[in-house]
Parts: sequence; structure tokens; C-alpha cells
Amino acid sequence: MARNSALDLDRFRAAPLARAPYDHLVLADFIRPEAQAAIAADFPMIDRGGSFPLSSLACGPAFRAAIDELNGAEVQAAFAEKFAIDLAGRPTMVTARGMARARDGEIHVDSRTKLLTVLIYMNPDWHAEADSGAGHLRVLRSAGDIEDFAVEIPPAMGTMLAFRCGPQAWHGHKPFEGRRRSIQLNWVRDAGVVRREQWRHRLSAFAKRLLPQPGAD
Repeated sequence: MARNSALDLDRFRAAPLARAPYDHLVLADFIRPEAQAAIAADFPMIDRGGSFPLSSLACGPAFRAAIDELNGAEVQAAFAEKFAIDLAGRPTMVTARGMARARDGEIHVDSRTKLLTVLIYMNPDWHAEADSGAGHLRVLRSAGDIEDFAVEIPPAMGTMLAFRCGPQAWHGHKPFEGRRRSIQLNWVRDAGVVRREQWRHRLSAFAKRLLPQPGAD
């Protein structure tokens, strides 16, 4: 990838893949430091909880260019090699989150229709609840204990977590309310998954627009 790329694929390729408790990789500054300010400034305006397809959001050019890179063939090849998985012909979905609700972060695994999950955080100067770990994603060893974690990832600007989806790929975070911005890229099994997920997200987004925010007039 060209040196003016927003994504540091060289460091990604050089980073070791952790195998326990499931295949995953954490990389700070996956978005190059020199590109972070422009991408953060161009992040979509999201003032509600939940995840939203990028097709439903307005964003600026630096953010859009980074998403185009993320969806590119070189990134796909790098992730396929790192995780030893054939991604040829596998479609992608990209969603964004802007706000965390108190109920978010419950321990879960991703859908069986997803092959790989890539989370990239978009929070400049993240310092919220640093001591308690609120809002810090945890790679968990089990389904029943948020404190039984292998690694904890602060959602700081440019930090990436990628993991192989599976029945033991438990993750979650302690409750946090407030701005917590991220994008999620998934390689999925087939195009039907993308259509169903886009419909589900659009229906959810429509419902959120109809419902008043808690505490609002």
C-alpha cells in the first residue's frame, strides 16, 4: 500500500497473531498518526446509540477515503494471509457507532454469518474511565465473566482489533455512556448476509428516529 495510505499495513503484516483465547490481533495506530486528525474530523455525525450502515450516513472525504482503502484488495489480501482464511469473493459490511449506551457491551459472540471482525476506534484523546476500564473492549476467555479477559483495548483513535469469528470469540466491555466512536468491518459468508443486515440496520435506524431519546422533551 502506498506510503500516503491512511492505513499502516506494513505494521499489520509484521504484528504477531495472538492465538489465545481465539485468533486476534490488536494494533495501535493502524490508522497512521498523520492521518488521524482529518479522519476523525470527517467521521459521521451520530448522536444516538446503535450501529448504522455507512450508506445511511454522511461523512467527509478523508473518512471516506480510509473506508475505500479498508474495502480494497490489498487490505483483504493482508487479512486473509494473517488469519489464514480464504476471503476471495467474500463480501464486506461496514457499520459505524457514535454513542455508547449503558446496556451496550454485554458479553457476546458475533453472528455465525461473519468470518472476520475488524473494529477500528475513532476517539481522539480517549481518557474516559481509564482506571475502571469502562468502555474498553475485552477479549474474553469465557461467556460468564467480564473480568476474565486476555487483553483490554482502550478505544483510542486509530486502534484496531481484528478477530476470527466463532462460537468461543467472546468479547464485551464494562458499561459506558457517552461518545464512543468506531467502525466495524466484517467479511461475511455471502451477499445475502449483507442484504439482510442492511435491511435490519435500516429498520432499526428508522425506529430510532421515531422514538424520543431518554430524557428528551
